Amino acid sequence: MHICVLGAGIIGVTSAYRLLEGGHQVTLVDAEAQPGAQTSFANGGQLSFSYVAPLADPSVWTHWPHYLFGADSPLTLRPKIDPAQWRWLLRFLAACNTNTTQKTTIDLLRLAFFSRDQLARTIHAMPFDFQHKTAGKLVMFTDQKGLVAARKQVAFQAQYGSQQEVIDATRCMEIEPALANAKRDWVGGVYTPSEEAGDCAMFCRQLVAAMSQNPRFRFAHSQRIGKLEMRDRALTAVHAGSEQIAADKFVLTMGVYSTAFALQAGFDLPVYPLKGYSITIPLRNSANQAAAPKVSITDLSKKIVYARLGERLRVAGRVEIVGLDRHIPNRAIDELKQGVNALFPGSIDLSDTELSPWTGLRPATPSGVPIIGASPVPNLYLNVGHGGLGWTLAHGSATLLLQLINGETPSIESSPFAFGA
Repeated sequence: MHICVLGAGIIGVTSAYRLLEGGHQVTLVDAEAQPGAQTSFANGGQLSFSYVAPLADPSVWTHWPHYLFGADSPLTLRPKIDPAQWRWLLRFLAACNTNTTQKTTIDLLRLAFFSRDQLARTIHAMPFDFQHKTAGKLVMFTDQKGLVAARKQVAFQAQYGSQQEVIDATRCMEIEPALANAKRDWVGGVYTPSEEAGDCAMFCRQLVAAMSQNPRFRFAHSQRIGKLEMRDRALTAVHAGSEQIAADKFVLTMGVYSTAFALQAGFDLPVYPLKGYSITIPLRNSANQAAAPKVSITDLSKKIVYARLGERLRVAGRVEIVGLDRHIPNRAIDELKQGVNALFPGSIDLSDTELSPWTGLRPATPSGVPIIGASPVPNLYLNVGHGGLGWTLAHGSATLLLQLINGETPSIESSPFAFGA
């Protein structure tokens, strides 16, 4: 069967790989010349299989005034005259309750652990270099109340296979000595020794290069997807650049641009962009390399993550609900630099002009649960809405998608990820 995958970010690339592995003919289409060139390009780098608690959390209600009006808030909402934004926000707020958050966490943990296994399987089959490392992760807290809440979350997640521990600040410094001089009043952290990190864009490029050796695969790059051809409610072809691509089935993996595609196909997709930023710091000398953390770090109150990618340090942060805005303001990059200076004062050189400022639009559903499987269009499947967990959840999502397309019994319960669930 010929399957056309629409979008070559990490979700599209892994979907194409599993479909190809499953014996299908696959055409992967993207507007960019290289795979993983937009939201997957310079994301946080962390593969956080055990830290998947959704943004939609009961604490949002108490923090909402700060999010709206706080100058130092790590989450920014810019209200727009956009019905899609308001529909998404209302659904998001409806999901900010304990029952929904706990169910979402359970569903995401199951998918994340499945994804971890599927990534390991891919690495075994395709042992290429994407700066992959299992070095663990520390989520750092500056307030005792937050640490108490984290202890409850760790206990809750332990029931579903998550292996984490809450530790004091001294133990955090022992695990990651690079934090010893931080200008932050740490009270402790959550340590997950099994967490991983890797360069998502490198992975995308190398996996597509490997697939290109297979005669059943084609990467139709630099082809912006436009008009759709429909017959009897089914999708028969897409116009991509100057080409019309027909297929038996289609898979929508276009991130935040999936909503416009879905509207063309006749249905509403509850996905909205969560904007974030990153810088990538070259560690050009031995002093910088020694000062940079080996363990992935999340400074929770600032919502900034740090991931070591070989001789680079990826620093990413912020959540902005501002629509399809790709502008990179200086203040966002300055925030990330300030975060680096606060955690590693005087240790990491930020004078380098090659910090590669980046912004990405994370495609999020209101609850944080991605949509995987059939759509209202008979031969169009969905693999969208992973938010900030695309890199983490991609590998399991792709295998689940293949199983659903093939009519196989899914390896994990698929109903939480169904359209309209």
